[in-house]
Amino acid sequence: MALIVHKYGGTSMGSTERIRNVAKRVAKWVRAGHQLVVVPSAMSGETNRLLGLAKEVQPQKVDEAVMRELDMIACTGEQVSVGLLSLALQAEGLQAVSYNGWQVPIKTDSAYTKARIESIDDSRVRADLAAGKVVVITGFQGVDGQGHITTLGRGGSDTSAVAVAAAMKADECLIYTDVDGVYTTDPRIVPEARRLQTISFEEMLEMASLGSKVLQIRSVEFAGKYRVPLRVLSSFTPWDIDLAEEAKSGTLITFEEDEKMEQAVVSGIAFNRDEAKITVMGVPDKPGIAYQILGAVAAANIDVDVIIQNVSHDGKTDFSFTVHRNDYQRAMDLLKTQVAGATGAREITGDTKICKVSIVGIGMRSHAGVASTMFRTLSEEGINIQMITTSEIKTSVVIDEKYMELAVRALHKAFDLEQAA
Repeated sequence: MALIVHKYGGTSMGSTERIRNVAKRVAKWVRAGHQLVVVPSAMSGETNRLLGLAKEVQPQKVDEAVMRELDMIACTGEQVSVGLLSLALQAEGLQAVSYNGWQVPIKTDSAYTKARIESIDDSRVRADLAAGKVVVITGFQGVDGQGHITTLGRGGSDTSAVAVAAAMKADECLIYTDVDGVYTTDPRIVPEARRLQTISFEEMLEMASLGSKVLQIRSVEFAGKYRVPLRVLSSFTPWDIDLAEEAKSGTLITFEEDEKMEQAVVSGIAFNRDEAKITVMGVPDKPGIAYQILGAVAAANIDVDVIIQNVSHDGKTDFSFTVHRNDYQRAMDLLKTQVAGATGAREITGDTKICKVSIVGIGMRSHAGVASTMFRTLSEEGINIQMITTSEIKTSVVIDEKYMELAVRALHKAFDLEQAA
């Protein structure tokens, strides 16, 4: 008997019919002798609907008090999901019990809408499992030290599931989505994209951080840190598929880099439309200027991605960086009110029509010329590169958003990713 954590996304929970299918799938695993903890997302579109209502009531002001209430509102979508799924499991003849994150409890910090998990008390869940129950826990949410409900940000149910699996030392965490695994790139853009049988945690971490929507980055961080066996697979396969076949389907995220994986120089192409570029122009080129600019941004809990500082001219330099598009206006307002005067910046400009395209592969460590192939390919397509950032196993470029799909298709072909390794 194994302890398995199942996570189901919003599309998997998108209707009562789909919820019944999820219950049948879970019941199959239970009847095979496994203990099951299930972490579902809110029903598809529900979180957007709830936050849309909040925006109608409070369209402008965004401060800590507002963000606390947004978490109170957003968390109700998952509460409905766990209740419905628990009822569906009971209809299958199983004992099932649902919990909100605060009832477990899943303890977090107090960063509303972007909280981070600090600890999980699994004693209540273990007692229920020992009593033969299926435990259904809300994803996406927890409770801070003052007893306030918090949410973990978009995709937070993945993080909840992996964190629960880590805390309970589960044998495996299965992430059920609307796709049947991790692909070399988005098949909607490149129909020839190929599903990967395995991918290393390092590669998956880069893919998630660079825009791949299959898994939320913090869930991959958790899985890597606590060595949680992780598999991505589809909830839209027939629920009664043979258990042994289902257990080996999808994409396995591995800890080991086997010889076959090392032969793949590039494993995938990631992209992200949700970025915006900000440039602070004409600031003094002196020690501490980067901190003066980015310190204020970090204090506002705004994540910064690609950063470039230009060559100094006459003691002045330009400083560019990217942020999530949802944080763009807040970052611009902050820079204009708090940073421009303090740094003597000549001008602050922004661009929301950019995107990031990245190549990822552990084989890049031992192969020369990978970045130059990327740059040559983009040049041949007439695509100008605005910013570049690299690591051992990835190279990312910021380009004009209108060229994103062209860039992805060209790079996928240039690195022969449609060919099976």
